[in-house]
Amino acid sequence: MSAYPYKDRFPVNRTLPERGRPREEILAEMKALAVEEDLSWESGRVSGTMYCGDHEHYDFMNDVFGLYAHVNILQRDICPSATRYEGEVLAMALDLFHAEAVTDGEPAGLLTSGGTGSICHAVLAYREKAAQDRGVTRPNFIKPETGHPAFDKACHLFGIEIRRAPVDPVTTLVDVDWVRANIDDQTIGFMGSACNYGYGTIDPIEQLSDLAVETGVPLHVDGCLGGFILPFGQEMGYPNIPLFDFRLPGVTSISADTHKYGYAFKGTSTVLFRDKSWRNSQYFFLTDWTGGKYCSPGMDGSRSGGLLAATWAAMVQLGREGYRAYAKKIFDTSLAMQEAVNSHPELKMMGSPTFLFSFTSDEFDVYHINDHMRPKGWRFNGQQYPNALHMAVTRPQTQEGVVEAFVADLAEAVEYAKSKGHEPADSGAIYGGVAGGMTDEADDFIKMVMAGMLDEQQALPPLS
Repeated sequence: MSAYPYKDRFPVNRTLPERGRPREEILAEMKALAVEEDLSWESGRVSGTMYCGDHEHYDFMNDVFGLYAHVNILQRDICPSATRYEGEVLAMALDLFHAEAVTDGEPAGLLTSGGTGSICHAVLAYREKAAQDRGVTRPNFIKPETGHPAFDKACHLFGIEIRRAPVDPVTTLVDVDWVRANIDDQTIGFMGSACNYGYGTIDPIEQLSDLAVETGVPLHVDGCLGGFILPFGQEMGYPNIPLFDFRLPGVTSISADTHKYGYAFKGTSTVLFRDKSWRNSQYFFLTDWTGGKYCSPGMDGSRSGGLLAATWAAMVQLGREGYRAYAKKIFDTSLAMQEAVNSHPELKMMGSPTFLFSFTSDEFDVYHINDHMRPKGWRFNGQQYPNALHMAVTRPQTQEGVVEAFVADLAEAVEYAKSKGHEPADSGAIYGGVAGGMTDEADDFIKMVMAGMLDEQQALPPLS
């Protein structure tokens, strides 16, 4: 697919226009693009990406966003309502993760720009506290291999050694004994996922919590993906959802994205701490600057009041009842799709998943499934080591007829894949692991291709 599919339909701005264009013309052009692109996911065949998919809900949040989009909440003297919205969003999130169970601290939180922001702030807090309280100078952090790449990014940015713990190939869960054996006096923290992005499985958080209590090393629970749906699934008794929140004494922090199953706009997330000393350790102050005294709670300075207000509005408009109802539909849809996968002996589910599931095959290259279903509009996320396909079920999949289409199309795809066997699939070159395992040469080549893709996405179509 071209990175510039619209280059022949609309003008390309290679310089700042001398004269501005009419607002009506601009809006018409942008609306045409938006409507066309929404068609790709409205069918309910796209894994993840669009967690809400409800245009009426988007319209409501657009109205709220418009009231505050122009406001910079760094200046609270002219927008004190931001304190109401921010404080209440954090309070509602802390309530969701049972902060009332904490007896050894004063729970607090921070609003960030997304899951990566929340993870980076948690890792930064761990580094700062370890330096202040324990004199750590060579920090390391431990994550399961299935932990999100944002932990690797945070460690890269903040000068921290990342240690990747192996996971059980059958359960996909982290090896707790390996984590224990690799904690030393420079370890600033470790993490577990609830749930992980790849397989929708939840690490043994209770065992990790016990390890945190035993060693005095803090535990972060990454609920960026599952944080605003798993609590409701747990409440309703859906399978494979153990305790993972502040009711466990070793859980020091939790990240949870409001812009995923919290149904807020993209660009908001929460990171919550067992005690505010962890959050406050990363406050930034500059008291002797010529421009005046400066402070910020995290890495961001200016922030739009629109995102904050829209997040608050989404949460209070839905309430527990609304979130619970949507969670029920999503879990029921996911279980029906998982049943379809399990009905084919040629397919193998990865671990014991929740609302998100992943499957592979020992009988054929599983990417043949993707090759057959993609022309029908299905967009799975491809995985490697082992090659697998994952489906993150969101509200668009709960539409009538989507499960039935999945069942029928998957059955056709399995027959197609059986006819192809282990011969290479077309999409394997895009998604799959390198045959024989990753090498330095393959790593360099893949990074070069990725860099080219990123360059292209931030550039103009070439002149022809």
